[in-house]
Amino acid sequence: MTKQDSLAKASKELMLKEPFYGLFLIGLNKLWSNRVPTAGVCKHNINFQLMINEEFWESLSPEHHIGLLKHELLHIAFFHLTIHTDFPDPKLANIAMDLEINQYIDKQYLPDGGCTIDNEMFAPMNLPVKAGCREYYNLLQQQLNNGNGNSPFEQMMKASAMGLKIDENGNLVPDHSTWDDFKDLSEAEQKLIQKQVEHQLKEIAEQVSKSRGHIPGELKGLLDKLNSSEPPKFDWKAYLRRFTGGSQKVFTKKLRRKFNKRFEDNPGLKIKFRKHILVAVDTSGSVSDKEVQEFFHEIDHINKTGAEITIVQCDTRIRHIGPYKAGDKIEIHGRGGTYFDPVLELYNENQDKYTCLIYLTDGECDCTVKPRGKMLWVISTRGNINEDLPGPQIKLN
Repeated sequence: MTKQDSLAKASKELMLKEPFYGLFLIGLNKLWSNRVPTAGVCKHNINFQLMINEEFWESLSPEHHIGLLKHELLHIAFFHLTIHTDFPDPKLANIAMDLEINQYIDKQYLPDGGCTIDNEMFAPMNLPVKAGCREYYNLLQQQLNNGNGNSPFEQMMKASAMGLKIDENGNLVPDHSTWDDFKDLSEAEQKLIQKQVEHQLKEIAEQVSKSRGHIPGELKGLLDKLNSSEPPKFDWKAYLRRFTGGSQKVFTKKLRRKFNKRFEDNPGLKIKFRKHILVAVDTSGSVSDKEVQEFFHEIDHINKTGAEITIVQCDTRIRHIGPYKAGDKIEIHGRGGTYFDPVLELYNENQDKYTCLIYLTDGECDCTVKPRGKMLWVISTRGNINEDLPGPQIKLN
């Protein structure tokens, strides 16, 4: 059996046994490489990909193939690759994270002597069940600080400090070298990757629920949290209703089940009014990654009012313009100086296209062009109201 055939077989088995993880695996790019001694997840654009060492894969049993795949998927689902830089000691964090996720893998799929809380190396420490990687990290650190240096775990960490490789069979520290791809990412890039994973998890959960499948208990709390959206910092629905008034775009839809009262041979029509809002995002260097995240959070709530949204990103000039759809991958363009006029000129030239303009910014600039239509300035939590800007302003709190 070729490596591709055995991978396909393991993927099929995982799909049959745990559909959620099987669907998650289908959407993951796979790559055979000697870059890793075993297997690991690495960066692939703003997503992840699974990297597998062919020789290591072929040394495993079919059961351990399934365990390996689920192990790597759990690292992604628990966001370990984006939070591991929060820990001062990377090797200790690697162990803590493996102790967390291996509890959600059936023992028959794990190799003997793996990183588990009942392994002879960790059993003397009486670690709590399913406590989370941060708790395990703290407890392991306490053992190193307060222990006498003779426990199996302390001896293993000493060997690791001397440069000896330690594997997941209890003899070596887990190898997560591919995670180094995520060390130098900006805060905005990390957020984009995290949002991409969140979107995938929610989509898979929806597919599994529709087919009456089972959502893993270890992820149910996380998915519930992802689905409970943070409330907006401003009442967009009420404000936009007053602000835009009757300025709306008309849509018509043909209805098969309803006949046209005036023309019997034609289908009925449903008429719907919808706003088309031009939303400008200040992507200049003075706007922090946290503020950009705040802006797109509010844009998501504007979108929920039913308005059609076109996003324009601008620093000293317009860097990108395109429609906004919830869940889409968003790439930030700009990070130069600040100049509001290009967006206002675009808005003035397209008065017949847009209901209004909403400009999200920190307010740290002036403009010379005056808007010809309805416009609202939205100032970030960190920014300040700028009295020189034309039109009404609101500040996010």
